[in-house]
Amino acid sequence: MRRFILLLLAVLFLAGCSNPIIQKVNTKNKPASPAVSGTQTENLKVHFLDVGQGDSILVQFPDGKNMLVDAGANESAPTIINYLNSNGIKRLDYLVGTHPHEDHIGSLDAVINHFEIGEVLMPKATTNTKTFRDVLAAIKNKRLRATTAKAGVSVISDGNLSVDILGPCGDTYESLNNYSAVIKIKYGDVAFLLTGDAEALSEQEILAAGADVRAQVLKVGHHGSESSTSAEFLKAVNSEYAVISVGAGNDYHHPHQVILNKLRKAVIKVLRTDQIGTIVFSTDGRNIYR
Repeated sequence: MRRFILLLLAVLFLAGCSNPIIQKVNTKNKPASPAVSGTQTENLKVHFLDVGQGDSILVQFPDGKNMLVDAGANESAPTIINYLNSNGIKRLDYLVGTHPHEDHIGSLDAVINHFEIGEVLMPKATTNTKTFRDVLAAIKNKRLRATTAKAGVSVISDGNLSVDILGPCGDTYESLNNYSAVIKIKYGDVAFLLTGDAEALSEQEILAAGADVRAQVLKVGHHGSESSTSAEFLKAVNSEYAVISVGAGNDYHHPHQVILNKLRKAVIKVLRTDQIGTIVFSTDGRNIYR
């Protein structure tokens, strides 16, 4: 019975996948958003929060709107909420759960309950965990709906700013990691590629689909696990920076040495949250600053 209820809830808020033609997020018939949900600036800012063994990424757009991609594990809620508050965030215009693993969606329910939320995006993937059920309940209680995060969805297309979902390309995977929403954020000439826990299979599908994955900053997939960041994918991205969101002394031995060797060989500057804490980039669309 519990499993039936879970599946019913999931069906209610996740739409089915279709072809990878670019689709815009539907914002019709929604209450008007505040003109500004944060501080307007000429720059795009991307914050890779130090949440230990997990992911949480805050994106502040030049028009004052905000996006949060993932929300770490359950115990990360105070860290994330305090960080958002300290940056003057009152509304998250876009909230993304890349895939339903606890170290990515653990604190999504707390974030939903604490902040005003605009659009929710999640892949068409379910799992029978309390963490996932808590997220579904928070979405339902706030009367939100989730857009399916899949290849072809255009979240933002506004002049020199774009946010596109490049993956997942498929409908069914054995590993939940491959359902990860892979997001490209481009402002002017500068791009960020956020890969969740996408593994080599998803990377191959994205490349086969002809997606432009080039980016100056790559959020390394799956916390630097050897399951991700294939040589072909890394070459196609051709990044200057590689960010690894990882917990110190984690049980998985992330990041794996083979990945660090690949990054070093490609002469990519590696930045790790377990070594330097939260990592913040800012760009005016031409230059990138830290």
